[in-house]
Amino acid sequence: MKIALTVIVLQLLGVAAIIAEFIIPSFGLISVVAAALFVLSVYMVFTEVSTQMGYALLVADIFLVPAAVFVGAKVLEHSPVTLKKQLKSDDGATSQKIGLDHFLGLEGKAITDLRPSGVALLGEERIDVVTRGEYIEKESAITVISVTANSVIVKVAEYK
Repeated sequence: MKIALTVIVLQLLGVAAIIAEFIIPSFGLISVVAAALFVLSVYMVFTEVSTQMGYALLVADIFLVPAAVFVGAKVLEHSPVTLKKQLKSDDGATSQKIGLDHFLGLEGKAITDLRPSGVALLGEERIDVVTRGEYIEKESAITVISVTANSVIVKVAEYK
């Protein structure tokens, strides 16, 4: 009965070590300790109880370790070491430079070759622009066809 209690304690300590690895930055040291605890407990069962019980514990550990990892990830989710704040546009966070939308439909001139990105003069502003993949030569007339994220997308201007 003493061996059973020792094995159970080693298994529980292994699970606790896996969960602690998610919370305490140890660069894998705690994971090594957890693996050693599991190996020691399985070794003790194989040598002091029976081979069948050793295999049974090994199969149990195959399910126990991923469960401990899952629990550790959930604990980390609610841990104070994780970032709780989400960036939202309501709070002023934006991935797009404010004011690029007014370039939509505007015509200008390519200051550099657009291969497919480069610099263009739109109105009085030098703007980094991209094409949809085509090459546009320097000094070509261009039209802004889309503004997405931080990209101003242009094409060769069509004259009627």
